Amino acid sequence: MKLITYTQGAGPRPGLVVGENLVLDLLAADPSLLPNWHGLLPRLDTVRAICDRLLPAAAKAAAVLAGGGEVSLPFVDLRRCALTTPIILPSKIIAVGLNYKDHAAEQNKPLPERPLLFSKASTCLQVPGGPIELPEGLDQVDAEAEIAFVISKPGRAIARERAREHIAGYMCFNDISDREAQYSDKQFFRGKSLDTGGPCGPWLVTPDELPDLGLGLRIRCLWNDVVMQESNTNQLIFTPDFLVSYISRHMTLLPGDIITTGTPGGVGVFRDPPVFLKPGDRVTVEIDGLGTLSNPVRRW
Repeated sequence: MKLITYTQGAGPRPGLVVGENLVLDLLAADPSLLPNWHGLLPRLDTVRAICDRLLPAAAKAAAVLAGGGEVSLPFVDLRRCALTTPIILPSKIIAVGLNYKDHAAEQNKPLPERPLLFSKASTCLQVPGGPIELPEGLDQVDAEAEIAFVISKPGRAIARERAREHIAGYMCFNDISDREAQYSDKQFFRGKSLDTGGPCGPWLVTPDELPDLGLGLRIRCLWNDVVMQESNTNQLIFTPDFLVSYISRHMTLLPGDIITTGTPGGVGVFRDPPVFLKPGDRVTVEIDGLGTLSNPVRRW
């Protein structure tokens, strides 16, 4: 399933992309459902049952759209929707540094023995297509293509063999980084929490639609038409199941929590000479099976 949050003349609503340009409005399909993914992620089996029940109707609605017609509830034309971030205001965003072998190699650093964790403020999230805004004076801002996953149900001290039960799905993520703040502070939080510095989406793809643990996926980052990063999620040092178990030893993971898994080699700061984002650029993250996340860069 492809899980989205969208607006169409009203507040954010949870939906499923069930065909080309076709959205299933979950609240229209079942008004008894909770109105956001924080409440629905622990009940993905119920969401799947609704989706399966309405698949024949979805096929007919998709044919109507393809013929130029209009669809009616519980279906919505995706082209008339505005996508928000799949998860709105998660309780936490946990990121992992130095988690790709090629990213460690470009810095001439040994592979870490344990995950390097840091946090991003939840206010950093930006919608698909929304601008990455650079305040005046921030001239060392970088982009990092990442695969992120979202927690489906709460847990603490989760055994690694049970970790998959806590992963709702995967999505594209762009970890925008103010390198000047990151290095001058000698810690990550301020430099990684820039407003609009966490574009994600366009949707959350459930694990059944991807290879095991989201591994084996090509990941790329383009600045304008230049390929800056090109790698594969098989380069991950610490896999999603390990991260769920490791992180939950110290903190309870809640539905909607976002864990970003690190970036591959090719980021701007480690190029010779270094390259940074500037107004007028466009950054695009592409991950096999997850789609494309593209955001323009402008001055705030």
